[in-house]
Amino acid sequence: MDVFQKPDLAVGPGSTTAIRDHVKAELAAEGWPFDVKIDQSYDLTVFGVKDDLSFHLQTGNASRAPYDLLKLQHLWSVRRIEAAALALPTKQAASSIGSNIASFERIMNELRLFDRTITVPIFLIGFE
Repeated sequence: MDVFQKPDLAVGPGSTTAIRDHVKAELAAEGWPFDVKIDQSYDLTVFGVKDDLSFHLQTGNASRAPYDLLKLQHLWSVRRIEAAALALPTKQAASSIGSNIASFERIMNELRLFDRTITVPIFLIGFE
């Protein structure tokens, strides 16, 4: 399974719903539950959690990405996960989607800056 191989899915303006639907369908076929609450007392969710791994897909505004990292860190801190995967468009793909979209390169740099704050092991995935 290669979630990010879909030649007929063009990344561009208005494509985020199609991207999310495609990724969700691929992961659902592997048994992933979605919109998983990080704590039952709050309405805060991540894209998916299966076994000890959280998967999150960010295709929106760059201001949301640090919040997503914080949610993944929380799951790791309370020992619900052992690691996380975060998929984002590359800088080039993000610029085709819209303005101020979170990108792989930006998050990679910010994780270096906050390496003592965001300590959850994260596998970053950049897609185009």
